[in-house]
Amino acid sequence: MEEKVDAEHQLMVVEGFQHSMQIVPQRARFPCCIVWSPLPVISWFIPFIGHIGICREDGVILDFAGPNFVCVDNFTFGAVARYIQINKDKECRVSPHPSAFKDEELYMQDDCGREALTWDDALRKGTQEFQHRSYNLFTCNCHSFVANNLNRMGFRSGGWNVVNLAVFIFLKGQWVNKASVLRSFLPFVIVSGTGLMLGGTTFLTFLVFFALLLVGWFLLGTYCFKNLIQL
Repeated sequence: MEEKVDAEHQLMVVEGFQHSMQIVPQRARFPCCIVWSPLPVISWFIPFIGHIGICREDGVILDFAGPNFVCVDNFTFGAVARYIQINKDKECRVSPHPSAFKDEELYMQDDCGREALTWDDALRKGTQEFQHRSYNLFTCNCHSFVANNLNRMGFRSGGWNVVNLAVFIFLKGQWVNKASVLRSFLPFVIVSGTGLMLGGTTFLTFLVFFALLLVGWFLLGTYCFKNLIQL
């Protein structure tokens, strides 16, 4: 009888956990998601560059927002505009058991004897690590934090860095709503239109040079000077 009650209780917990995987933008809850929002000024000129974070199983957003500081449940640059939800059971090498079923200090072991962390366990380790990191827009930023966590989880076999992560979000990210699209691209359209009217080809040359310079830095720092950009 007791075994039956325990089994029913565990089933209720699991069902509640699965239900909590629903995305609720109004409450800023994006379970097991990578989230993105436009940056002030920079995104006005290069709209595919923005600020990103990664979310716990309960949907709370974590993002590396400054020196020794990981912001929790308060996305630094406003509401989420795009997101990608990850199927952690199929795409990651994490324990399939929710943290609710595990002791805080007791980790399961995989077949190779390594720690088999849950999704939240991995994020907790990443947060602790980046709480002792200096923030730098060009060498250690929000993309570094998310890439670090994805590699720890073994998402799609790892190998994530700031460049392929940015491309992944740009190509696969889903828009939260139409207002998010406007918030992301309208400033770029206004700035570009005004710049072209007032500056003509000079502004266009500056825009292209600025974009190439910024993208080139991250490409070189990621693939040519591999210790330059931290993960």
